[in-house]
Amino acid sequence: MPDINVLIYDDNADRRESLSALLTLSDGLVSCGSFPDCSHVTEEVGTLKPDVVLMDIDMPNVDGIEGLTLIHRYFPAVRVLMQTVFEQNEKIFDSLRHGAAGYILKTEPPSRIVEAIKQVYEGGAIMTPSVAVKVLGYFQQEIKHQPANDFDLSDREKEVLKLLADGNSYKMIASRLSITYYTVNAHLKKIYEKLQVHSASEAVSVALRNSLV
Repeated sequence: MPDINVLIYDDNADRRESLSALLTLSDGLVSCGSFPDCSHVTEEVGTLKPDVVLMDIDMPNVDGIEGLTLIHRYFPAVRVLMQTVFEQNEKIFDSLRHGAAGYILKTEPPSRIVEAIKQVYEGGAIMTPSVAVKVLGYFQQEIKHQPANDFDLSDREKEVLKLLADGNSYKMIASRLSITYYTVNAHLKKIYEKLQVHSASEAVSVALRNSLV
């Protein structure tokens, strides 16, 4: 496998030097440059052609999130591994939304940083375990608080749909609800329109997917 070219962005000069040294001492990794912020990120990435960018988040002038956004827009094949000191929820989700291939803490040991770079290069999505827990929790909350879609069905329409999903025919539904066959037909016509379907099987499928019955 060819060497992996890694470009470093970090506003701390000592850390830039230490990361460059780490890459130099690691088999298969090469430091192709390092910069204190992302003020000229598109020119630098275009010239140095890194395979992976090791990106600090909190930097002066143009920070890591903006740098990530520009790299993802103009160089989508370049993998960006975000690094930060703190597990900041907003920064984590901003990074992932803007195309980060991974998110690790600066407190990770050098061996883990090297491993993360290699895994990101090979197409993996890397996250520090504590960050992964936050991401999982975030999406679980999103699902929990996602407003239920009832398609503006009336209570009677929901009753009709439930009986249909239970396998009842139009005549059986009419009998159970003490309404006429034609009234059932009228209800189902409105239900189909609201669910944007054209058959009973489609209506039942949509109802089950959205917990309407």
